[in-house]
Amino acid sequence: MDSMFDVVALLLVLAALFGWFNRRVVKLANSVGLLLLGLAAPLALAGVDGAWPAQPVLRGLTDALRQINFTDVVMNGMLAFLLFAGSMNVDLGELRGRAWGVAVLAVLGTVLSTVLVGVAFWLASVWIGHPISLAWALVFGALISPTDPVALLSVLKTIEIPLALQTEMEGEALFNDGVGVVLFTVLVTFALSGESADASDVWAVARLFGVEVVGGLVLGLAGGFVAYWAMRSVDDVTVEVLITLGLVAGVYALAQRVGASGPLAVVAAGLLIGDWAPRDAMSETTKTELLSFWRLADEILNAVLFLLIGLDVVVLRFVPAGLVLAGLAVPIVLMARFLSVSLPFLVFRWPGMLAAGNVPFLTWGGVRGGISVALALALPEDAAKPVVLAATYAVALFSIVVQGSTLGWVARKTLK
Repeated sequence: MDSMFDVVALLLVLAALFGWFNRRVVKLANSVGLLLLGLAAPLALAGVDGAWPAQPVLRGLTDALRQINFTDVVMNGMLAFLLFAGSMNVDLGELRGRAWGVAVLAVLGTVLSTVLVGVAFWLASVWIGHPISLAWALVFGALISPTDPVALLSVLKTIEIPLALQTEMEGEALFNDGVGVVLFTVLVTFALSGESADASDVWAVARLFGVEVVGGLVLGLAGGFVAYWAMRSVDDVTVEVLITLGLVAGVYALAQRVGASGPLAVVAAGLLIGDWAPRDAMSETTKTELLSFWRLADEILNAVLFLLIGLDVVVLRFVPAGLVLAGLAVPIVLMARFLSVSLPFLVFRWPGMLAAGNVPFLTWGGVRGGISVALALALPEDAAKPVVLAATYAVALFSIVVQGSTLGWVARKTLK
């Protein structure tokens, strides 16, 4: 590929081709279908290369994918717009009513899962004879424990569940990234520092958490209010779409500049705009067209993201020990999710959606995806990185393909 435009053109052509093929032939959910077709494409191209070795097509695809920084594309590009689009469609009134359950799942559940996954993953590495340090195992726990909002929102569109439960799961997925990223950042620092890390510096961790989470929420709400005020003063769909685009890009970039959480900033802005703007800042025509624009942007970006997750297998390098641990990581993460959902219920015993009968569905609905992969790829070079990356990829693939495609069946069997 001669330029980044060629790479983008290739991805869009493949997304269109695979999307059409999935809709006409495979007939899976778009996220699952595109990911599977992305995984299958390198195998098909390898067969083409075997038949016509003079024209190595797979090498061309590999070279193109190596020009893409997956972490940068996801964390500093797609994520802001995907989170904003998803949060605009969350019922804010319902979310307020589920605030306690969402907070417990997003904060306590993520911290608990990080510890459970980290310790179990470390013990598993010792058991197979290729130990990694506990610090790096906890890093894996931090990046894999938050449910992925992009993957989960994509899956929830395809099934029918009670609104309160859907809101709780969406709220958890949208807000637990802030907790997960702070844990990830702190634990990577400790893993790199080794014995010199001052693990007792609780104040530094709390301050980092406050800046990331509280700063992101405040910045997002402030930016959302300014955008809402501007949208009230005009009635022009083009201008109002531009205002929302500027809001997303502006608050995300500013949050990163000041050390706040960019994902939480755009989530807060999206919740405010999605709740306030349709009531008195947009005409019916503008509301319909603006929401249609963001729904379409969400679908297109999701298609490219899940295609990238599948295709990226061709450029990853795994070690044998990492593949063994990757297989063990799937049940470890599922069990940790079960415990991190059920233990808060046993402690607090509150009524509602976060109840014993919903634990199996909440466990199976803990979908992981591109954000976890992006964080794993962003890890500094270390002997533990290939192992963590392989385990992350295995959990993400299992989560999207198996859990994502069977979540509707689990809902019908477990929810009342």
